[in-house]
Amino acid sequence: MAPPRSAFGVAREWNPVAMVRAKLRRWWHNRLPRQDVLLLTQRNVYILPTRAGLMLAATLLVLLVASINYQLNLGYLLTFLLAGSAIVSMQVSHGTLRGLSLSLQPPEPRFAGSHAALHITLNNSSKTPRYGIGLSLPGSGHWVWSDVPAQGSSTVELLLPSGPRGRHPLPALTAETRFPLGIFRVWTVWRPATPLLTYPQPEAHPPPLPVGEPHSSGAAVRQTSSGEFDGLRPYRRGDPLKAIVWKKAAKTDELVSRDSQQSQAVELWLDLALAGGGGVEQRLSRLCAWVLEAEEAEVDYGLRLGPLELLPAHGEGQKRRCLEALALH
Repeated sequence: MAPPRSAFGVAREWNPVAMVRAKLRRWWHNRLPRQDVLLLTQRNVYILPTRAGLMLAATLLVLLVASINYQLNLGYLLTFLLAGSAIVSMQVSHGTLRGLSLSLQPPEPRFAGSHAALHITLNNSSKTPRYGIGLSLPGSGHWVWSDVPAQGSSTVELLLPSGPRGRHPLPALTAETRFPLGIFRVWTVWRPATPLLTYPQPEAHPPPLPVGEPHSSGAAVRQTSSGEFDGLRPYRRGDPLKAIVWKKAAKTDELVSRDSQQSQAVELWLDLALAGGGGVEQRLSRLCAWVLEAEEAEVDYGLRLGPLELLPAHGEGQKRRCLEALALH
């Protein structure tokens, strides 16, 4: 049996130690406030020695005992020189993150089954550059590393795994550095506030758009032989350029124009009740494909989802409203 996965597709481990660590991690993360801009200070930056740091500490202890036992002046010199370097490294490592500002650019909505790109900007207001800063999603094991110039900024892109439709809070992000010697791990945990909206996955091969309904004027409804909504007709000499559907022309090398009279006679409604007899997710997937198809044809279309009704229109705003309604239905 495959291990369970979170809402964002991150695999979870089965062993008890991992389960206890995951519970403690969730308890800790839930105590952190959600914010889209995080200033790193001494209160939210943590530091612990790495395995290499622990090995260095053990080596220094052995050198110190040997120097005391054999009265080795050069041994004392080497021991205290390495210990001083480790102390300076601790200050430099902590200062690499301290004072940085992390800000999240609002993520664009995505379709279910696709990855989302999170763009995070690291702002450095100090006069010293910051080196070797990595960001990662929890449990992914994939790090993106970047340097931040003095009094400058750097943008890092993280890919969020695919997830189901709906509005989801973003997972906690981890930023860390081990600069300069790798003997200390300095990190912080950040919970962005902006949620991620996921649209239904469009059906790969949807049926033709449904037949338009009569307008309030009661005009007759027509449908083309190909099953497409009859809001388009072949181009005629003298048609204004703004009436030509350039998207369809670029796709099929065929000039077609919007039929303004027919568009006024009928209304195209994308209704959940007309999306077939499958499950809810399958019907929402078909409606999603219809919305994209109607928008590409540049015809007015409305959406009905039970009691929710979006009046016919077209354009980027109408497409976003319809897709959002499908995602949150």
